[in-house]
Amino acid sequence: MDEALFSAGAGAGRGGELTRRVFLQLTGAAVVGTGAVALAERPWPASSTKTIRLGVVGGGFGATFWWHEHPRCKVTGVTDLREDRRRRLRQRYRCDAVYDSLETMVKEAKDIDAVAVFSGAPDHARHVKVCMDRGWHVVSAVPACISLEEAAMLKEVKEKTGLHYMMAESSYYRQECIFAREFYRQGGFGELFYSEVEYYHDSVCLSTSKLSYEPDGSHSWRYGYPPMLYPTHCTGYLVGVTGERVTKVSCLGWHGEKPREAGEPTIAGNVYGNRFWCQSALMLTDRGHMCRCNVFWRCVAGGERAQWFGDKASLYMPLGGIHGAIEHDRGQRPRSIEVPQYWKTSPMIPEPMRHASGHGGSAVFITAEFINALVEDRQPECHLYDALAMTVPGIVAHQSAFRDGEQLEVPQFDNPDAPRSGPGEPATDRG
Repeated sequence: MDEALFSAGAGAGRGGELTRRVFLQLTGAAVVGTGAVALAERPWPASSTKTIRLGVVGGGFGATFWWHEHPRCKVTGVTDLREDRRRRLRQRYRCDAVYDSLETMVKEAKDIDAVAVFSGAPDHARHVKVCMDRGWHVVSAVPACISLEEAAMLKEVKEKTGLHYMMAESSYYRQECIFAREFYRQGGFGELFYSEVEYYHDSVCLSTSKLSYEPDGSHSWRYGYPPMLYPTHCTGYLVGVTGERVTKVSCLGWHGEKPREAGEPTIAGNVYGNRFWCQSALMLTDRGHMCRCNVFWRCVAGGERAQWFGDKASLYMPLGGIHGAIEHDRGQRPRSIEVPQYWKTSPMIPEPMRHASGHGGSAVFITAEFINALVEDRQPECHLYDALAMTVPGIVAHQSAFRDGEQLEVPQFDNPDAPRSGPGEPATDRG
């Protein structure tokens, strides 16, 4: 794994000693708990005999997970509108119950407990509602929704049915984010007052990307898709580390020049009325902290990463080809560190699934957490309220960009009885 850049110099004296101690604990063989079980250390329910019967919707990204390797899961239905993707799902999950649409599966399937919704982003909220109305628990790809109306609808259907929902946000389970979450939990950052989070995916939603087109040449949902309607690879690094909620946001966008010659990228004529290739937002949290959030579709860069700044320590995720990880105490020269590869040893992941997986090792965590939560009949991490806390700020940010960066209030969709993902308030100095 790439190394991350770690700076721990702002806490001289006793605070600096705490930062150093926490850092050494987290980079050792095991994470030291603080009374609660760390996310990466929650054991999977091996003693249970309950099996979750899962349907999978979407044979693109949906065919990259590991449901078939979890001992308490059996894939009992797969569907996609495209025949080639249905074949892919059938082969991947060794499932012969193949449906030509979600609607057909909802009507005909008799042996499904939960569904993994990995359809196109604009369809997520509608498909989640269809499945929950059918009585199925749901894990969905990101984002959870693309409008405030859809956010309210999801909250209503979840609370009406009492079913479990999880958003499959990969950033939450990247190894560096797990590290940062536990470092925060143990008070290593001090006050984490500022985060910089970014998702750079050059050309993915522009006319020059193959992903912007269906096999018949028509535009796919990605063509011209607004950057800030896909914010969770960024906001997952905030909500997933501190549990904070974004209360206000201001956003600017860049749409570049019109194509100067044939072959230049364009998003003209997209169904979203979007004119922005790239958007950058400044967010305020409910604890008075700041977060700079970038989502760029046209840039000479790539990846999903974060930088967290505290008054005792700061942590920087790797920047490919430029730097790895560095630990920096005041008065000392910076030292490189390596973030643990939690997927190799985490007891929350069944042994057959402890292998490398997509998006920084996150895919096996997402798979394990959803199935584990259903077996244990508990709220999963990245549940609906956290999913909306990650998604809704981007929706409002997109509105702000059309209003020249006007700062706008971000509506809240929390349930006070639902615990937030992440550790909440950090530990104090325990001496």
